[in-house]
Amino acid sequence: MSPSAEKSARRRALRAERRARAATRDAAVDDRALAEHVGTLVEELGLGPGAVVTSYAAVPGEPPTAAVNSRLAARGIRVLLPVTLPNLDLDWHDLSDPGEVPLGLDAIALADLVLAPGLAVDEWGTRMGQGGGCYDKALPRRSPGTAVVVLLHPGELVQAGGTLPREAHDQPVDAVLTADGLVDLGITEWRRPPPAAGSGHRGPSRGPRPR
Repeated sequence: MSPSAEKSARRRALRAERRARAATRDAAVDDRALAEHVGTLVEELGLGPGAVVTSYAAVPGEPPTAAVNSRLAARGIRVLLPVTLPNLDLDWHDLSDPGEVPLGLDAIALADLVLAPGLAVDEWGTRMGQGGGCYDKALPRRSPGTAVVVLLHPGELVQAGGTLPREAHDQPVDAVLTADGLVDLGITEWRRPPPAAGSGHRGPSRGPRPR
């Protein structure tokens, strides 16, 4: 079986598992839990007013993001949401802009942290998305060192020893966040002490990653 065919078959199975899993979740409870965990994460990273985080508007069945996005905005963080283009690339708009004016494909380079959707992630950072390749196109445009954290339901992080099909264009991710908390995959040293007081953006230095 070719890598592409293997991915398609695995994606079908993961979609079925997602539907079954989502039916057992309390979306309101998960929404609040994810917002709490994201709030803790951005505080740890020292992200506040002036910082930028890309997020997304979850569709039914996905881990909810409404409270996440509200929590980020309440902290003074600029939240950018994706706009899917006809060629399945991603433009971006500001959550606070009612007109949703496109900011351009390169707006992801403004991000201090990327929150991304997915169906599953394995311990090597391989992310399985919905198959359009949108984030594989967009993620290479982020600034070097900007972490990618995928929001999943509990149970969607592939257990140790298991892997997802991976092709050369697939962009690895750094961590998984579920309603149960954050899992740092330990692939990069993306977690570091917060910058000096009064700085909303991350600094250039990178300390050891807490484990």
